[in-house]
Amino acid sequence: MADKQALRPPVPVERAATLRQQIVAVLQQRSVSAKDLSMEIGMPEKQVYDHLEHIRRSFKKQGKSLRIEPARCKKCGFIFEKRQRFHKPGKCPACRGQAIEEPRFSLLGSD
Repeated sequence: MADKQALRPPVPVERAATLRQQIVAVLQQRSVSAKDLSMEIGMPEKQVYDHLEHIRRSFKKQGKSLRIEPARCKKCGFIFEKRQRFHKPGKCPACRGQAIEEPRFSLLGSD
C-alpha cells in the first residue's frame, strides 16, 4: 500500500497570489535586492531577475515604473548609475574591487 502512495503525483501548494503579484506586493512596500526577494518569495534568484524584467515592461505600459537603486562599490564608493542590467556587477571599473552592493528595487506609481 505504501507503494501506491509513492506513485501519486505531488499536490501543488496553493497560493493566494501569483509569484509576480507577490513580488509586486513586496516592491510596493519597500526597496529590496533580488537576493532579498528570492529568500522572501522562495524562488531562485536567477528567476527573480526574469520576473523583474517582465514587471518593468508591464508597469511601463501602465505609467508606473520599477525604480532601481544602482549597485555601489563598497571599496571606493563608485556608483553604477548607467547600468541597465538587474544583475550585480562582477567588479568595479574604478578600483577593480569585487565587494559590490547589490542594486535594490522598488515600484513607483502614478496611483
